[in-house]
Amino acid sequence: MKKLSIITVTYNSEKYLAECIESVIGQTYPNIEHIIIDGKSKDATVSIIQKYSNHIARWVSETDRGMYDAINKGMKMATGDIIGTLNSDDVLASPDVISSIVSAFETE
Repeated sequence: MKKLSIITVTYNSEKYLAECIESVIGQTYPNIEHIIIDGKSKDATVSIIQKYSNHIARWVSETDRGMYDAINKGMKMATGDIIGTLNSDDVLASPDVISSIVSAFETE
């Protein structure tokens, strides 16, 4: 079974982050590694990450040089066969999105 790594980068994302994380938790695909890279938020973002920490494979909150630097940090941490990004203010549209993505990779 392929592992899928999802990288979510955040900065002051308290308004949307919980819903983003819950959409990953709600996936039917069982082998997901969720990595969150936070740019040292000044709001409640880190508290939200800590609340869901048992569903997050790795996370860090530190100063970075912007979104793409944070994505690169996450990619270096990722151990999945497939790596994707999910913005902190986005959600996965349905519980089977990741299963569909993995299936597409397995048929190629």
